[in-house]
Amino acid sequence: MNELEIMNLYTEAKEDKNNKFFENINSNLHVKTAYDRVNTNFEWLEIMEDTIRYLDNILRNPNRFIINEEDIVKIELARRVTVESIKHLSKNTNLIQDYNKETGDVRPSKILNINKEESFDTYENRFIYSLIKNMKFYIDRKKRNLVEESYSKDDKKLEYSANSSLGKEKIDITMTINSKKDDKKSNKDDSGLTISERIEKLETQISDLTSSSVYQTIDKKHISLVTSPIKKTNVILKNVNFQYAVKLWNYMQTHMEDDTKKDKGNNDYYDDGKIKKLIDESFLLDYLVLDSIGKEEEKVSKTELSEKLVGNMIEKVITMDSTIDEKKLKDLIDKQYSIIKYKTVVNEKQIEEIYKKYMDKYLEDIKLIEI
Repeated sequence: MNELEIMNLYTEAKEDKNNKFFENINSNLHVKTAYDRVNTNFEWLEIMEDTIRYLDNILRNPNRFIINEEDIVKIELARRVTVESIKHLSKNTNLIQDYNKETGDVRPSKILNINKEESFDTYENRFIYSLIKNMKFYIDRKKRNLVEESYSKDDKKLEYSANSSLGKEKIDITMTINSKKDDKKSNKDDSGLTISERIEKLETQISDLTSSSVYQTIDKKHISLVTSPIKKTNVILKNVNFQYAVKLWNYMQTHMEDDTKKDKGNNDYYDDGKIKKLIDESFLLDYLVLDSIGKEEEKVSKTELSEKLVGNMIEKVITMDSTIDEKKLKDLIDKQYSIIKYKTVVNEKQIEEIYKKYMDKYLEDIKLIEI
């Protein structure tokens, strides 16, 4: 649809008739709008999904250290004699029960017994344990007011009634325009899982982490949870797995509140500004269509049509941009004329279309009309 035929009716109509009709318009415009918008944010879920494998790596290769438990026991109860046991006995000769000078054999009554145990009770492991605990709490909190989809609902309604007159002719119009827009955004991932399904999958993965021997060992100790700020140990600073863990920790610390944004409202008013003026102009165009019924097409000279069209367009430009001066207006017209003049094949209709195209683009650029 390159050109609206209705504009021909307007340009060919008598100007004084159009002005008279417009001056006699008595109209009312009732505007109703209602909107309901919800914008969800599941960045937290994406970060947890990305981090879970790094936590699994940590628990599969946990940080650990050896604890030596020393105890002096009767020789019969000693599990094994170590170098440390001999050194201790040499320094504590009172523990020697018998000594054979000929053979050099020593018979102690008691000896130092050393039990070496592997322990997971390190700061790094306690940090991961605390992180997993916080993840479970964080997910439970998010699930309480879970909204899975972003959506936007916008309803608009215009109720217009008007009347005008031309001499003895009385014209009236009543119309209603309704617009309903309902837009939903799915948050499914690439595999097609919904938010609920993704959370369920994440909770299963976290449950697997809590079943690890490291987690279970620390859990039995009933330790105090690690709190911010996180200590920058060598392991936490240099190990990539721990770097992702710290990133998730910091994110949860700063995003505890619900990230879902909700906006709802409505307006109900009578417009007496630009929108009403535009629809008043539409009333005039509707009348011109009605008035054309049963009438033969009037012959109008090309010169008269051209002058009227250019005059209307220039008047519209000046109305829309009151700051434009004569030089700027001439430059604008000269520019479009130069573009049109040097086209190889162009007829009067094409000139009119191109002229309107660039004039409309200029009007759009100044953005003075907003609906």
